[in-house]
Amino acid sequence: MSGVLAAAAAVPFAAVPVLGALSWLGRPPAERAVAAVVVLSAAASAGLVVAAAWSGPARADLGPWFAGFPLVLVADGWSAPVGAVAGLLGALIGAFSRRYLHRDPGYLRFYLLLALFVAGVQLVVLAGALDLLVVGWELTGLASALLIAFFHRRRGPVAHGLRAFVTYRVCDVGLVGAVVVAHHGGPPLAIGLLLLWGSMGKAAQFPLGGWLPRAMEGPTPSSAICYGAISVSLGPYLLLRTGPVWSQAPAVPVLIAVVGGLTALHATLVGRAQTDVKTSLAYASATQVGLVFVEIGLGWHALALAHLLGHAALRSAQVLRSPSLLHDHHHLEQALGGPVPRTGAFWERVVPRPARLWLYRFALERGYLDAVVVDRVAGGFARLVRRFAAADERWVRRLAATR
Repeated sequence: MSGVLAAAAAVPFAAVPVLGALSWLGRPPAERAVAAVVVLSAAASAGLVVAAAWSGPARADLGPWFAGFPLVLVADGWSAPVGAVAGLLGALIGAFSRRYLHRDPGYLRFYLLLALFVAGVQLVVLAGALDLLVVGWELTGLASALLIAFFHRRRGPVAHGLRAFVTYRVCDVGLVGAVVVAHHGGPPLAIGLLLLWGSMGKAAQFPLGGWLPRAMEGPTPSSAICYGAISVSLGPYLLLRTGPVWSQAPAVPVLIAVVGGLTALHATLVGRAQTDVKTSLAYASATQVGLVFVEIGLGWHALALAHLLGHAALRSAQVLRSPSLLHDHHHLEQALGGPVPRTGAFWERVVPRPARLWLYRFALERGYLDAVVVDRVAGGFARLVRRFAAADERWVRRLAATR
């Protein structure tokens, strides 16, 4: 089964150079052919993952890339379900996008990025070593950021794609650091803390989740697979896969549960005040992934995996459905002869009015996280760098004047 498992990881990658070469040569094929390449590669990858793990855990040892960097793939009870769902959702999004992006100038570019994303996800899921997982992790982050900035002629998508990319880079330091510490036999506590930090960026956990609602600037199909379903699931999957390491440090599960609980609470409050469907779904995704973090911290790993897969399938369908939801809502109001009854009356009776007003302001400002993270933390760091640059320039001028 090692050959089947290797093919499961290689097939999605094969679509990337094919589409990339056609784009480079300026000879794009027909839209139907482009979609078929990505859809078939993603579906084939899902089928090969299931076939490899059908009779039990499978392992493919492809030898070292270089000393200390093993190329090992594993299909077991953790990776096989996630790999199958990721491949099937990739195929579904590819089929859906054929008509959604029909005659879009970036049609081929979208499918190239989608193929790169699916390939990166399958490498993350099937990697049998953290070294190889980092490669897929970075490919997934790159494809996600480029999909957010897909409509690059507008300022908003580019700015939001850059914000997601910066968040990924800041948190990926944790994953790379965990690999280095693990190679040097470091303590489980340090590895666990670094892995938690690395997973928080991808999973949009508190207080680093401000990029997730802004990621909806990308095309709806990419929002469905990246930010509603698969990309945000890679953070919890990383913790599930590395559980035997960080579970040896009692403080790490507690911190995982605390981060997940804070995220779920914050995203629930903020999501209730949003006025557009895709932003509401983004915060709903953050809420559910936060609950998965809580389940992982409590040691309910099987429940967390089932929750993760169910959420990925449901949220993808909801995001794909979102463009036509408003139209159907108007039809429902016409059928009812008036507005649809609103929800939340229970909380209005339970929560005092001053508290409700404060919570509403808190939700409208998205928990004031942008003011803290962007203006205070990132802005303060940028101001510090500018001061160092100005001091360095003054020092150079003084040295030049004395010569």
